[in-house]
Amino acid sequence: MAGAPFPAPLLRSVRAVVLDTDGVITDTARLHAAAWKGAFDAALAAAGAGPPFDAVEEYRRHVDGRSREDGAAAFLAARGLSLPLGAPDDPPGTGTVRAVAARKEELFTARLRTEGVAVWPGTVRLLEALRDAAVPCAAVSASRHATELLDTAGVLGLLRVVVDGREAARLRLPGKPDPALFLEAALRLGVAARDTAVVEDALAGVEAGRRGGFGLVIGVDRTAGPTSAADLRRHGADAVVGDPGELLTAGGD
Repeated sequence: MAGAPFPAPLLRSVRAVVLDTDGVITDTARLHAAAWKGAFDAALAAAGAGPPFDAVEEYRRHVDGRSREDGAAAFLAARGLSLPLGAPDDPPGTGTVRAVAARKEELFTARLRTEGVAVWPGTVRLLEALRDAAVPCAAVSASRHATELLDTAGVLGLLRVVVDGREAARLRLPGKPDPALFLEAALRLGVAARDTAVVEDALAGVEAGRRGGFGLVIGVDRTAGPTSAADLRRHGADAVVGDPGELLTAGGD
């Protein structure tokens, strides 16, 4: 039908698309950031280590796109805190990296119960247009909740493959900025990385796409901060959009 959304020319050179989940497909990055703030502020207060966690800039620079343990360790190190790693079953707390990560998980789960899962409409329109154009799509995430959240949000059917935190743990895949998650998704789609686009909002994820040799890396800049778009480009984005819906054009003749 004339005027129906169609993937923009930027995407017509690729045969598959791999998208990050939090912040790109689902509107859950803010929930993650708020949960990290609760966990980090408690750890900082216990250590007497300066101002509270900045849920915008510090989340973007140190935590976004990483696994819980990697994100916790990166931020704490940036603040000069050298906590022991701890044990995998550490209860939520402030004494170890894993305890801080467990506290974040506890807070995030509580927020999900009260606030639910929303999706970004522009991304859904893009996924629908890619489906109609027979371009297979995958989602990746460091979160163990990703597949469940995508299902709850009603978009799982638009994705041929999901590689989430549970799969990453099972396969022992390293986290972003290592490209392993994206490469596993492309492998499952049966498309070479050079013929696949990555759509990411996290600096670590954009860097992973570039390291993985993907044919196109698109950064999603939802914060519109003074340096956020430039940071995405510096980490490897070929193009930056405010929303994946900008990757659509009118179809028809």
